[in-house]
Amino acid sequence: MATVLRSLSYRYQWLFDLIVGMSSLAVGGEPRFRQLPLEGLEIYPEMKVLDLCCGSGQGTQYLVERSHHVIGLDADAVPLKRAKQRVPQAEYVQAWAEEMPFADNEFDIVYTSATLHEMQPEQCLQIVQEVHRVLKPGGCFTQIDFHRPKNWVFRLNLYGFLWLFEHQTAWDFVQLNLPNVLTEKGFVVKRFKRYAGGSLQLIQADKIG
Repeated sequence: MATVLRSLSYRYQWLFDLIVGMSSLAVGGEPRFRQLPLEGLEIYPEMKVLDLCCGSGQGTQYLVERSHHVIGLDADAVPLKRAKQRVPQAEYVQAWAEEMPFADNEFDIVYTSATLHEMQPEQCLQIVQEVHRVLKPGGCFTQIDFHRPKNWVFRLNLYGFLWLFEHQTAWDFVQLNLPNVLTEKGFVVKRFKRYAGGSLQLIQADKIG
């Protein structure tokens, strides 16, 4: 069932938007959900920002309000086409997140929202390593994604959502201790905050060095 709904959401933008809208109600709706990773960050127009796995540009539209140098990366040409129409101010690159075609130390900020849970565990580790590579020393990786709540009421709500709309990768992801992974890959976690009863985790981590 999840595979069918998920596949349909990639074909029909309205269904994808509906699913994201439902999942973000607990934090005040999708606009706030997409902007939560930007809270507390100083982003200047001259800074270079990467929207990792940008999809249809839902988060990109908020990045271009702060930076004049935003690049959206995604492996799928269909959402990239939508992103170009939605946010023409940004530049777009079609490529895999675990093999990014960028130089070392290129970006001041790497942003992503609801991305890592889509990846196989090994892919997730590779992506974190790539993010570390393309970030400048002291640059920030900021992301928001699923998290397993301690409270069983919220945990059951999350599990119901995952069962309806997500793949096995999301189930694997909520077992992952992402702050520990980031620390092991050369980041220092400066902000870790839970939302929606612990069903979402916001992490801002700086590249050491």
